[in-house]
Amino acid sequence: MPDYNDILYEKDGRLAYVTLNRPEKLNALSNNLRAEVMDAMKEAEHDDEIGVIILRANGRSFSAGYDLSPSRIANDDSFVSSRSKLPDTGSMHPGKLQWARHVVMTNWIIWELAKPVVAQIQGHCLAGGTELASVCDFRICAEDAKIGYPPVRAMTTMDMIWAPWHLPPAKAREFAYIGDSHSGKQMAELGWANYAVPSDDLSDFTETFARRMAHIDNEMLMYSKRSCNRQYETMGIREGLHSGTEIQALSSARDAMGEWGRRVQEDGLKAALEWRDGPFRDFRGAYESAPKERAIAGKSQQEKSDGKY
Repeated sequence: MPDYNDILYEKDGRLAYVTLNRPEKLNALSNNLRAEVMDAMKEAEHDDEIGVIILRANGRSFSAGYDLSPSRIANDDSFVSSRSKLPDTGSMHPGKLQWARHVVMTNWIIWELAKPVVAQIQGHCLAGGTELASVCDFRICAEDAKIGYPPVRAMTTMDMIWAPWHLPPAKAREFAYIGDSHSGKQMAELGWANYAVPSDDLSDFTETFARRMAHIDNEMLMYSKRSCNRQYETMGIREGLHSGTEIQALSSARDAMGEWGRRVQEDGLKAALEWRDGPFRDFRGAYESAPKERAIAGKSQQEKSDGKY
């Protein structure tokens, strides 16, 4: 059994549990954590005894999104590529602005996995956390879970533009444009989650759901998953998601992205997040120190006078 640092891997009969285990960081998705998740998925796929995989998280949140701190890249990570320091997807992803492309290529590992994956979601499920959950076959949420994509307010477009594939058109646009928090109950009503249940019942409900499915033989589950996947691929999901990564790269090169980067460097990540979310009064914007009103992001006067743009 691999010796993981950022996740836990357990088996119980026909079920495998892959548990995000950085609760002190709200399970922020570092490169190594993401790589360990994908390695554990392959471990479960290889095990003939396992029929269904449950992806869950320790602590009060499923995931606050991608780790934006310098610690997301560590020299001693065991499961990332030794060359790229990213989860291995068969490419080094050379050049600038390749992050979103790499994210989508990593998530295809779960898409192509032979076994179904059930995401068990509590607390915050934000940004990259929604991308990881969305590529799973099923999602079961606590009713009071908070699902959103706040980076679209000041950073970039969604790395993996899953919203149009999982939500009604009007709500997909709302999610992708504004990033507001939606409850687990709302996301079940919209069709993103299969079920939303009281938080105290989440673990038992998810296990019962997965064990019921695990009565089916592995090859049948594989072919059922593949049959559904190929229909979405015929409709263009692969091309759509990959084209979305090119738009994300463009959005990261716009003028206002410079202001975001400057605020991170000068004031620190937490202060920049408060600036991003302040007018929305949610996420980091709910803090008293967050600015409730601010100018629209754009070129600073200093940058204009310096001729940087």
